[in-house]
Amino acid sequence: MFAIGLLPALLVIYMRRNIEEPLRETKSGEQGETHRQDALTILAGIFHPSVLRTTIVGALIGLGAHGGYHAITTWLPTYLKTERHLSVLGTGGYLAVVISAFIVGCFVSAWLQDKIGRRKNVILFAICCAVTVNIYVFLPVSDIAMLFLSFPLGLFSAGIPATLGALFNELYPQGVRGTGVGFCYNFGRVVSAVFPVLVGHMGNSMPIGQALGIDAGIAYGLVVVAALLLPETKGRRIATVSAQAASSEHSPKHV
Repeated sequence: MFAIGLLPALLVIYMRRNIEEPLRETKSGEQGETHRQDALTILAGIFHPSVLRTTIVGALIGLGAHGGYHAITTWLPTYLKTERHLSVLGTGGYLAVVISAFIVGCFVSAWLQDKIGRRKNVILFAICCAVTVNIYVFLPVSDIAMLFLSFPLGLFSAGIPATLGALFNELYPQGVRGTGVGFCYNFGRVVSAVFPVLVGHMGNSMPIGQALGIDAGIAYGLVVVAALLLPETKGRRIATVSAQAASSEHSPKHV
């Protein structure tokens, strides 16, 4: 498995050797803006007051999205084995459906976010995932019904991470864009370890399924609340995003 994991490195080598960096779009009248963005990078980067709100809210979305997903994938096998009394082979079958659906969910989300917008897409998938997880662990459904529910569970949990790349890139101005996207996404990945730990802690006083449902509800609820604080970026060309736009478009009249 580790050896197979090296194969994507060959694609990286190909990309570095054969794909040229895109040219930055600049306009003669935007020289002052370019200087301001350079100063933004030197002084404070993604924690400059003009983009600080974007950084905080984006980090919370990354935290909730990854926290819900990691809680589900970490504790779902334990739930299936201890509370649904499935064998190791049976548990593997359910997880295979979840993982396959996750791949499908990435494509569905990529298409849907261009139809309804990034912000609405994140909120939609977060709500659907929270509902599906709680149906999965709280309702007395049969094992066959759970197998079918595994598909929407994987699909909905994929929709949020698949939207974050476009959303975060369209929120940050040139000069801090790469740093901002990387921070928001990976802050969520690192700190989201709290959510699987929380399930284990709650599992000491309640069934694992119940703890998983509550934990996932908190994580995806955080995503919904944070997404409501962001502007819609559908149709925005990232070359035109300025530091002023990143900080001034959070009012409801611009959403």
